[in-house]
Amino acid sequence: MKTVESDDFESLLAGIVGLFDGGFPGGFPGGLLGRGNKMQNRGDTHFQKRTLAVINAANEIIAEYSGGLTLRQLYYQFVARGLLPNTKGDYDRLGKTIGNARLAGLIGWDSIIDRTRTTNSNAHFEDPWDILAAAAESYQLDSRSDQDVYVEVWIEKEALLGVIEPICRQLDVLYLACRGYFSLSAMWMAAGRFNEVESAGKKTVLLHLGDHDPSGLDMTQDIRNRLSGFGVQTEVRRIALNMEQIEQYGPPPNFAKLSDTRANGYIAEYGDKSWELDALDPKVIAGLIEEAVNDYTDQDKRQARIDEQKSHKTKLAYIAEHWTEIEE
Repeated sequence: MKTVESDDFESLLAGIVGLFDGGFPGGFPGGLLGRGNKMQNRGDTHFQKRTLAVINAANEIIAEYSGGLTLRQLYYQFVARGLLPNTKGDYDRLGKTIGNARLAGLIGWDSIIDRTRTTNSNAHFEDPWDILAAAAESYQLDSRSDQDVYVEVWIEKEALLGVIEPICRQLDVLYLACRGYFSLSAMWMAAGRFNEVESAGKKTVLLHLGDHDPSGLDMTQDIRNRLSGFGVQTEVRRIALNMEQIEQYGPPPNFAKLSDTRANGYIAEYGDKSWELDALDPKVIAGLIEEAVNDYTDQDKRQARIDEQKSHKTKLAYIAEHWTEIEE
């Protein structure tokens, strides 16, 4: 992929058209597009051809991922592919373009997701059969109950919780978002969980993922220190974002926040660049978690528990299917 370098957003948009001209269904006749090109419209919304190129680029990126992306993740994909520079102004402009495209029906509503705002309500069922069927479908044994190591996955940002949820559920490990520095109450509760497991003779491991910036790195050590203060022996292992991964995957950098009280020490060791975890490909994040969790997993034991679970679910499904006979 060629890269685009420009301080002018309009020029960049035209450059994106150049990169993708002919790469989308129907293409964009005429090559690089200037300010005088005619407007295209969809419904009541008008877009210049250069803006349509950005929308098409967004749709191509979105198509590579299942489950949707946050706007920030999409933006970092633009930056990583050399389609936009990494500035707040470009982020804001892309957000406006994507929003307008969604309103116009050019980008699917489920393609861009907000992982920080969720809805909550009571579960309801029409009859006893419904809840039996639901129980059969959702029934799960703890597939890690007889493992020698208890594992949890903690991530710095709530916005990335949806990225790690599928793989953590698949691996059957507890996961949570710290939302920055973990609160004292939440840390005390976590220490209680770890202490209970350690009292049963098991090793405990916490896998932490966070930004590579002054505070993000310090958060890992803060977790380690405070859990130790509560008397647990948990191994706290930072699995992302680390310099090896930055060198391997090349996520776009930001300038380290000079207002951060930890900035001087960070800059002395790493320079004035910092990196956000969001900039890593979601599939890479999931892969890092899977690899780390598997380091502490006896796969034969886990498979035996999964097979036992399948047998139980078959029995529950039979009961649900024959509920009317039992009811009579």
